[in-house]
Amino acid sequence: MSVAATVVAPLSSHTLMVLLLQVGVLLLTALLLGRLAQRLGMPAIVGELSAGVLLGPSLLAAVAPGPGHWIFPQNAESMHLLDAVGQLGVILLVGFTGIHVDLKLVRRQGTRAAGVSAAGLLLPLGLGVGVGFLLPTSLRAPGADPTVFALFVGVAMCVSAIPVIARTLIDMKLIHRDVGQMILVAGTVDDTVGWVLLSLVASMATAGLVAGQVLLTLGKVALLLLFTMTLGRWLVGAAMRAAARRDVAGLPVITAVVLMTLSAAGSQSLGLEAVFGAFLCGVLIGDAKNFDTSALAPLNTTVMGVLAPLFFATAGLRMDLTALGDPRIALWGFAVFAVAVLGKFLGAFVGGLTSRMNRWESIALGAGMNARGVIEVIIALAGVRLGLLSVEMFSIVVLVAVLTSLMAPPLLRMAMNRVEQTAEEDLRRHRVLAVEHRVPSSSADPVGRTSMTISDTGKDPR
Repeated sequence: MSVAATVVAPLSSHTLMVLLLQVGVLLLTALLLGRLAQRLGMPAIVGELSAGVLLGPSLLAAVAPGPGHWIFPQNAESMHLLDAVGQLGVILLVGFTGIHVDLKLVRRQGTRAAGVSAAGLLLPLGLGVGVGFLLPTSLRAPGADPTVFALFVGVAMCVSAIPVIARTLIDMKLIHRDVGQMILVAGTVDDTVGWVLLSLVASMATAGLVAGQVLLTLGKVALLLLFTMTLGRWLVGAAMRAAARRDVAGLPVITAVVLMTLSAAGSQSLGLEAVFGAFLCGVLIGDAKNFDTSALAPLNTTVMGVLAPLFFATAGLRMDLTALGDPRIALWGFAVFAVAVLGKFLGAFVGGLTSRMNRWESIALGAGMNARGVIEVIIALAGVRLGLLSVEMFSIVVLVAVLTSLMAPPLLRMAMNRVEQTAEEDLRRHRVLAVEHRVPSSSADPVGRTSMTISDTGKDPR
């Protein structure tokens, strides 16, 4: 066989043209609707998801099936190409979420936050698993194991979204308050555990729900966490510091992308979710000593301004809101939403009371931790990829993510108006303002896809 015969043929001219057209149309529509959503006081993700909804089966394919199916053909090749672009955006987006985790804050308030996080995690997880068993088979993808599906629903119900929470607290000037700090720490723990649980469920979905396989998956997670806390921490820190010392434009950005993608590949090779590896790598980058994360601002702009909106628009293409016109599906959708909101709110509220917080502080805790935002959208798409969620169930989970993000700010404002500010909080406020004036933050949008800079997190410069 000749060398020429072994060369893989490139994309056809038509396929490449359609892909470029898809990316251009989706990104333009997502940006326009995202800005419109912001002007209306809503998170940008609402507009970005709406871009996909308008261009997908919910509207364009139904109103004008000819053009709709030509631009967005419902075939594996076209969707896989778009998914590949979106997956790169997700990996970097979740990596930035990890950079936002302040391990110093977690260590300082970890003991007190453990009770809050446990209650805010276990109650919605249990309720979510319960409702997952009750949901009709039409909301499961064909061939999905009922137990794995129920476990996945539980994971989707128990997560919070650190980027959403952090952006909300910053915008509302609550990041310095004791309650704000507790929300941030408890949400961080919830998100971290959520990624672990997602990886476990993903392994069960692909390898089967067998006791030996579950134990093997737990062992892989433990091994990955051990590597992350030891050799991985040293390698990532050394690489980022070396990149910062070199007088090469953009080298820290390149290094961060390489580390996140390789970490995601390593996690995927273990049968875990790729985003779990990216998240852990982001945590290590944010915790690296003598490295200023503001050097990653150019990457932040690309991810938040281009890749993230494109990913959410692509996710919107998979939504079919016409299915929610079925009263039975709509009723189950409301049940899922109620379980998600009540489970998380009550769990965090009880956790706050047991941690000796007063009633209004506990209400603020429940309101803040209820925001799901981008994290739940990513988890929902993982459910589709794992063959667990039907189109209807995917649409329901994404709507839960959007609605809970819209609910959080007004409830948080109502509760915090009844919580007096202490002298210690006032001192902390001045420190945060000093950091913000010293290090300008990069752009961010209200959905919480936050610039991971020192001024956003309030972390000390290193």
